[in-house]
Amino acid sequence: MAKVEATIVGIVSKILVSIGEEIQKGQEVIVLESMKMLIPVESAIAGKVTAVHVKESDFVNEGEVLIELEELV
Repeated sequence: MAKVEATIVGIVSKILVSIGEEIQKGQEVIVLESMKMLIPVESAIAGKVTAVHVKESDFVNEGEVLIELEELV
Protein backbone atom coordinates (compact mmCIF):
# COMPACT_ATOMS: atom_id res chain seq x y z
CA MET A 1 0.00 0.00 0.00
CA ALA A 2 1.19 3.45 -0.90
CA LYS A 3 0.31 6.50 1.14
CA VAL A 4 -0.38 10.13 0.27
CA GLU A 5 0.74 12.35 3.14
CA ALA A 6 0.08 15.97 4.05
CA THR A 7 2.82 18.23 2.71
CA ILE A 8 2.07 21.02 5.21
CA VAL A 9 0.17 21.73 8.41
CA GLY A 10 -3.34 22.87 7.52
CA ILE A 11 -7.04 22.19 7.19
CA VAL A 12 -8.54 19.82 4.62
CA SER A 13 -10.40 22.16 2.28
CA LYS A 14 -11.54 19.66 -0.35
CA ILE A 15 -11.26 15.93 -1.01
CA LEU A 16 -11.07 15.31 -4.76
CA VAL A 17 -11.14 11.48 -4.85
CA SER A 18 -13.23 8.67 -3.38
CA ILE A 19 -12.62 5.06 -2.34
CA GLY A 20 -12.40 2.74 -5.33
CA GLU A 21 -11.40 5.50 -7.75
CA GLU A 22 -8.34 4.94 -9.96
CA ILE A 23 -6.00 7.93 -10.04
CA GLN A 24 -2.96 8.90 -12.07
CA LYS A 25 0.53 9.90 -10.94
CA GLY A 26 0.54 13.64 -10.30
CA GLN A 27 -3.23 13.87 -9.93
CA GLU A 28 -4.48 16.28 -7.25
CA VAL A 29 -6.24 14.26 -4.54
CA ILE A 30 -6.76 16.74 -1.69
CA VAL A 31 -6.62 20.50 -1.26
CA LEU A 32 -5.24 21.84 2.02
CA GLU A 33 -5.70 25.36 3.35
CA SER A 34 -2.81 26.92 5.23
CA MET A 35 -2.35 30.59 6.04
CA LYS A 36 -5.33 31.45 3.79
CA MET A 37 -3.64 29.74 0.80
CA LEU A 38 -4.98 26.64 -0.99
CA ILE A 39 -2.30 24.01 -1.56
CA PRO A 40 -3.05 20.94 -3.72
CA VAL A 41 -1.67 17.56 -2.63
CA GLU A 42 -0.77 15.23 -5.51
CA SER A 43 -0.31 11.48 -5.69
CA ALA A 44 3.25 10.33 -6.36
CA ILE A 45 2.00 7.14 -8.04
CA ALA A 46 -0.89 5.81 -10.10
CA GLY A 47 -3.21 3.65 -8.03
CA LYS A 48 -6.65 2.77 -6.74
CA VAL A 49 -7.86 4.61 -3.63
CA THR A 50 -8.38 2.08 -0.82
CA ALA A 51 -8.85 4.46 2.14
CA VAL A 52 -9.45 8.14 2.85
CA HIS A 53 -8.37 8.95 6.41
CA VAL A 54 -9.61 12.54 6.62
CA LYS A 55 -12.76 14.53 6.01
CA GLU A 56 -13.25 18.11 4.93
CA SER A 57 -12.45 20.64 7.69
CA ASP A 58 -10.10 18.22 9.53
CA PHE A 59 -6.83 19.70 10.84
CA VAL A 60 -3.75 17.77 9.65
CA ASN A 61 -0.07 17.86 10.49
CA GLU A 62 2.76 17.61 7.99
CA GLY A 63 3.44 13.94 7.22
CA GLU A 64 0.00 12.74 8.33
CA VAL A 65 -1.44 10.01 6.08
CA LEU A 66 -4.41 11.36 4.11
CA ILE A 67 -5.10 8.62 1.57
CA GLU A 68 -3.96 5.03 0.97
CA LEU A 69 -3.55 3.59 -2.51
CA GLU A 70 -3.14 0.18 -4.05
CA GLU A 71 -0.47 0.65 -6.70
CA LEU A 72 -1.51 -0.16 -10.27
CA VAL A 73 0.82 -2.49 -12.16
